[in-house]
Amino acid sequence: MPTAGLMNGTPLADQIFARTTGRAADFSARTGSQPCLATVIVGDDAASVTYVRMKENRSRRVGIDSRHTSLPADATTAEVVAAITRLSEDGGVHGILLQHPSPPQVDEPAAFEAIAPGKDVDGVTMHSFAALALGRPGFVACTPGGILRLLDAYDVELSGARAVVIGRSPILGKPVGMLLLGRDATLTYCHSKTRDLPSIVRTADILVAAVGRPRFVRGDWLQSGAVVIDAGYNPGNVGDVDFDEALERASLITPVPGGVGPMTIALLMEQTVDAAFQQAGLA
Repeated sequence: MPTAGLMNGTPLADQIFARTTGRAADFSARTGSQPCLATVIVGDDAASVTYVRMKENRSRRVGIDSRHTSLPADATTAEVVAAITRLSEDGGVHGILLQHPSPPQVDEPAAFEAIAPGKDVDGVTMHSFAALALGRPGFVACTPGGILRLLDAYDVELSGARAVVIGRSPILGKPVGMLLLGRDATLTYCHSKTRDLPSIVRTADILVAAVGRPRFVRGDWLQSGAVVIDAGYNPGNVGDVDFDEALERASLITPVPGGVGPMTIALLMEQTVDAAFQQAGLA
């Protein structure tokens, strides 16, 4: 029975971390200060706290100063916007990350828009999305950017390929589709109201699953030889694709964990250092 090759993100992420560590050291030598990533978290959701701690630990390991702002779970949109605005105006901060999702009373898009475009190292503002969609310089959303880097590293031909994205979130589904379109793939977006989803998925040379439902995509939905990017992460270390079933039909597939996840953090670190160089006029 054919078995798909694994698109392991960890070795590629380690290469990015190594380059970023070198560039952070160069920045420090030239300016006398470290690149700085400010993280903002609203509430004490256990998963969000863990993710922020992981990002802060990785920041320190690559030579990036980490500044943390914690707001109470009942913080208002105005309070979150005010905290982010202060960081946007702080010349010692080079990148800002608002950990999402925020509590329901927070207007998250409004909070994202308080991030200065030059410090939007997670690629969540309208400015960043517009730049991405129009092929202009800017910071890409980290998970979509990491997915494109993975596809390139595994020599997946994008030009002319039929790509299907399941999911249309503004921080994953929509931007990864724009990145694929920008590389001349023929793109189809699918979502919760898509009719006959399995038939559409069977047309995909490249499938990106970002729907947030465990094992949602079944193996018999895939055409033989498809490249499968599983961007989901659900309780129990389970992705959005039935991994065992997909192994029998795909040519390449990302594991969960260890596929897309490491690339997301690697891109965040890389873009933070890029932002520091740009703001210092050294880019």
